[in-house]
Amino acid sequence: MKDIDLYDDVSYIKSMKVTAIIPDDLVKEVVEKTHAKNITESLKIALTEWLKIQKLKELNLMVSEKPLDFKYSAKTIRDKNRQ
Repeated sequence: MKDIDLYDDVSYIKSMKVTAIIPDDLVKEVVEKTHAKNITESLKIALTEWLKIQKLKELNLMVSEKPLDFKYSAKTIRDKNRQ
């Protein structure tokens, strides 16, 4: 049996229709905070921002586990830039 591709070539817009039970007060607050035109746009903004925060948390965790190692000091770079 072939897997169904939700994002096949037939789809005009790469989106998924979702039915979810979300408390009214939560939706209302999201709409107010995002200043979007409608609920759909508000949820897109909120989910996009949430994903950005999660990616930053993952990156912070990676850096805390293995800190970046810089080859040159700030002074060395400044001196090179001034040459």
